Amino acid sequence: MSSDISGHFWYGIKLLAGGVLILVGVWAAFGVFFRTYEFRDDDPNRGAITGATDKFGDQYSRVVYLDQGWSPSDSLWFYTVTQGSNLLPYSFFLVLEQADSNQLFRSDENIDRYGYLPQRPTVSNPDGLPVGMVRDEYQGKAFMGFTCAACHTTQINYQDIGMRIDGGPANSDMESFMIDLAGALHATLELPEKLQRFVTNVLKQGHYDNADAVIADLKKYAQRIKTYTIINNPRDVKRPLTRYGYARLDAFGRIYNRVLEHIMSAQQMRELLAEILSSDELTDVMQSVEPVLTSNNRDHIIERIQTYLSDKQLIKLRNKIYNPADAPVSYPFLWDVPVHDYVQWNGRVGNSELGPMARNAGQMIGVFGTLDWQEKTGFTLSSVLGGQNFSSKPIDFQSSIDIRNLRRVETHLRKLTSPLWPEHILPKIDTARLFNGARLYARYCSACHEHINRTDPDRRVVAKMMAVPLVGTDAKMAENSQASMGYSGILRNQYVKTGVGSILIQQQASAVVLLTAATRNVVTTPDPDKWFVRRWIERSLDFAHTFFDNEVQPSIKRGHYIPDTTAQPFASVMSYKARPLNGIWATAPYLHNGSVPTLYDLLLPKKRANDPAEGEYRPDEFVVGSREFDAHRVGFKTDGYNGFVFRTRIWGNDNSGHEYASGRTPQPDGTILPALTKEQRLDLLEYLKTL
Repeated sequence: MSSDISGHFWYGIKLLAGGVLILVGVWAAFGVFFRTYEFRDDDPNRGAITGATDKFGDQYSRVVYLDQGWSPSDSLWFYTVTQGSNLLPYSFFLVLEQADSNQLFRSDENIDRYGYLPQRPTVSNPDGLPVGMVRDEYQGKAFMGFTCAACHTTQINYQDIGMRIDGGPANSDMESFMIDLAGALHATLELPEKLQRFVTNVLKQGHYDNADAVIADLKKYAQRIKTYTIINNPRDVKRPLTRYGYARLDAFGRIYNRVLEHIMSAQQMRELLAEILSSDELTDVMQSVEPVLTSNNRDHIIERIQTYLSDKQLIKLRNKIYNPADAPVSYPFLWDVPVHDYVQWNGRVGNSELGPMARNAGQMIGVFGTLDWQEKTGFTLSSVLGGQNFSSKPIDFQSSIDIRNLRRVETHLRKLTSPLWPEHILPKIDTARLFNGARLYARYCSACHEHINRTDPDRRVVAKMMAVPLVGTDAKMAENSQASMGYSGILRNQYVKTGVGSILIQQQASAVVLLTAATRNVVTTPDPDKWFVRRWIERSLDFAHTFFDNEVQPSIKRGHYIPDTTAQPFASVMSYKARPLNGIWATAPYLHNGSVPTLYDLLLPKKRANDPAEGEYRPDEFVVGSREFDAHRVGFKTDGYNGFVFRTRIWGNDNSGHEYASGRTPQPDGTILPALTKEQRLDLLEYLKTL
C-alpha cells in the first residue's frame, strides 16, 4: 500500500514538474516572439523630426545619431517601452488644449517649449508622442506616462545639424510642464466652450462611455496634478526660490514626497488635522472627512480628503507632511550605469545584486506610477518577502510599476556606449593641444576621474566619493538627502536594513528609510493585472535574472568621505561622486546642480570678493535652454536668447568648488596644484573632448 502511494506521489511530482517545464518553455517561446515583435520598429531616422526651428530660433535641417552601440530599433524601443507611469488618461493628453488657446497641449511647438523632443509617428509610436512619452495601460485603462528616455535623451545642434544623444541628460523643464499641464486641465473645467470640445474629442477616442465619466476624471486629474505641483513647490520664505529651469530636476525630493503621500495612515491623518486646524476648523472638517478615515478603503487618503479642505488648510497640511523639492540636479547620463557599484550624484544607491530593481522602482514612483497601497487582512507571500513578516494586517503594495520592463531597460543599457566627439560634424581635435592636455589630465583629474574603456564588456566603475567640505560644491542636494523626514503611516514598525544595521521605523523616519521600505515591498508585489501563476513566475524570473545576471557585487566605496555608523547611518551621503568622464563633452551644463555652463568655465575659478576684476571667472548668471552647441567652450549657448536665467547666488545653485584647475581645491592627497594658464586650460579642454 505505502509503495503504491509512494509511486503515485512521485508520478504526480513528475507530472507537475513536466507541466511546469512545459509552461516555462511556452513562456520562454512567447517571450522571444514578443521581444522580436517589440523591436520591429527600425525607422532609420528613429522618428526624429527634421527641418525644424526650435523655441529659441535654433535651426537644424537634419538629425543624426552618433555611434553609441544602439541600432534604430534599440533607440526606439528605449523611447517607447512602457514602465508603469500613469500621469493622466491617454485620451486626455491627446486632445487637451493649452490653457490660453485652442492649440493642443501636445503640439510639437508646445512640447519643444518645455525642452522635450518631438517625434513623428512610427510603428511603435503611432500617435507621434515626444521622446519618452508613451501610451501605457493599467487595470484595463490607457494612460499617458513617461519612460526613462524623457529625462535621458538629449539633442545638440551645431551648424544646421541636430545630434541625438541616447542616454544623455535631457534639456527639459519638467517643472513648467507640470504647472502648465495643471493649468490647462483647470482652464478646460472653467471655460464652457473648451470643456465641450474636450468632452466631445475624448469621447471620440472610445475610452469613455459618457460625458459624466469624462468630467469626473477631468476633475480628479486636474486636482491631482495641481496638488502635485503645490506639494513640490519650493517654499523657503527667507531666500529666493530655487526654480529648476531647463536640464534639472529634484527627482529624489519628488520621489520622497510621492512616498509620503501614499503611506499616510488614517490615524496619522487624524493626528495631523488636530495639529494644523483650529478647534472650530477641526470640527467642521472632521464632519466631512470622518467617513473617509473610517472606511475600509484607506488608500489615497490625502487625495480623498483634500476636497474638504480650504486652500489655506491644504497649505498647512502640505507644510506638515512634505519636504520642499528644492535641490534640483542635472539629469545623470546613463552610459555605463549598469556597471557602477553606486549610483546617483551622492552615491546613495547601491547597484549590486537586486539594487537595480529597487532603484528603478523608486524612479517610477517619482514619475507617476499608480500606487494603490492599502491595508489588508491576513498576511501574503508578498508582504512576507517585503519584510512585513506575518502581520495580521499587512500592507498591499499593489502598483502599476512594470518591474519586468524596468529590468529589461537596465539590461538594454549595457549595450549603450558614450558618444565620441564627432569630427565629421564638430571642429577637428587639435593634436598638439591634445598631447599637452593628456599630461595635464593625468596630473589634475585622474586621481578622481579614472579612465574607462567605453566598449569593454567587463568594465566596472567604482565610486570615488569626495566629502562635500573637501570638494566645496553646493551642499543642498546632499543635505536634503540626509535631512528629509516624513510620517511613516502604513510603514510604521517595519525594519529596514542599512549597511550598518537595521532601523525600526517609528512615527517619523528618514525619507531614505521610508523609500527603501516602500520599494522593497513594491518589487515583491507581482503585477495585479496578470493571472496569479503568470505573475509569480514572471516576478520570480525577474528576481533570479536581476540577482544572478548582475555582475556588480556589494563593495566598499572608495575616496574621502565620512563613513556610515550606527549613530549616523547615512553620513556617507554628504559626499559627491566622481565618475569616468567618457562622453563628458555631450553632458552640459556641469557640476551636479548644473551651475557651470561649459567645460571651459569649469576650469575657471569662482569670483570671490577679493579677486581682481580683470580675471577670467565662472559666470554667476547665464541663460539655459538652447540646444545650440558652443564647440569652443564645450557647452550650450549661454546668452542672446530668452531662456531661463540661472542665478548662482540662489541657495542650491552655487557654482563654487571643484576648482582643481584654478589652484583652489586640494587634490585628494591634500596637494594644491598651481592654477592653469589660459593656454593650459585650452590644452586640457582639448583632451576632455576626446574622452
